[in-house]
Amino acid sequence: MANDSMHCLSRQSHVSIVLPPIMIMEFLLGLPANAMALWIFCFRITLWKPSTVYLLNLVLADFLLILSLPFRIDGWMRNENWVFGDVMCRMNLFMLATNRSASIAFMTTVALDRYFKVVHPHHPVNHLSARRAVVVAVSIWALVFSLRTPLLANKLLNQHNNSSLCRSFSSYSKPTLGIRLHYALYIGEFFLPFFLLLFCTLRTTCILRSRQLDKEKKVRRAIKVIRVIVGVFTVCFLPGILTGIITLLIQKFRPKDCISYSISAELFSIAVGFTYLNSALDPVIYCFSSPMFNKALKTAVNSLGLCHLDVSRRGSVATSDEWHKDSGRV
Repeated sequence: MANDSMHCLSRQSHVSIVLPPIMIMEFLLGLPANAMALWIFCFRITLWKPSTVYLLNLVLADFLLILSLPFRIDGWMRNENWVFGDVMCRMNLFMLATNRSASIAFMTTVALDRYFKVVHPHHPVNHLSARRAVVVAVSIWALVFSLRTPLLANKLLNQHNNSSLCRSFSSYSKPTLGIRLHYALYIGEFFLPFFLLLFCTLRTTCILRSRQLDKEKKVRRAIKVIRVIVGVFTVCFLPGILTGIITLLIQKFRPKDCISYSISAELFSIAVGFTYLNSALDPVIYCFSSPMFNKALKTAVNSLGLCHLDVSRRGSVATSDEWHKDSGRV
């Protein structure tokens, strides 16, 4: 795409200073946390439920996103100069967008699973087998991949002052259909799940308090899961959405104000960098959501000999029967 089709194109030098340390921290926190989670799900958990299937796919989405970060870190450390070529630019931005979308989708699925188990315990969705949950997970991945494919069909590398800028959100004067779809998905994939999660949280809390069930341990755990996911959504994704919308509004209604546009665009890029923190925070969701994962994690930590964590109510390692009993809880 030629530069005459770009609006207020400039290199984001301030972002190149601020963002690399943040993204390096996200990578260093997220890689071991998600690698450990992936190992636990693959080798330590033997009894599979729909919620466990969804959590495993959330781990996969986070892990793949983390593996894509070093390329972005390299680009920002070179003062936003992408040296890997146009094809790698498209693939990298496609992977980041795909795994971000999948992460949001599976977080929402986990929250909805908890909502139905608590508020509608007799609903047919609560009787899904693990096999059918796999079908649901595959369908989510297929939908996400198909919606993000336009990123592979658009040139995302732009030349500016002897630098190659690799951006999926850029200052296009006339965005292509694929880029407009990308913008719409970025906004829609936040607001729809966010309002669903708020609904689940408020309705679950109100119904359980009216039934005087909000003091039961398993019910409190379910509410915590939903609230943690809402918290992750708000902290990690809301700043990027707000700054992105403001940037688009400036471009739409004040197209000649390149100074305001550039400042807003830089704030947006920093906010997008914070969204990857989601992948480092998601292991907290695994611990709240799955008693089996929590116990497996404690057992794994104990086996390293660094410290001793209580893995059962009685202070000893849980038996297989206890694990099976816990796995049937909310």
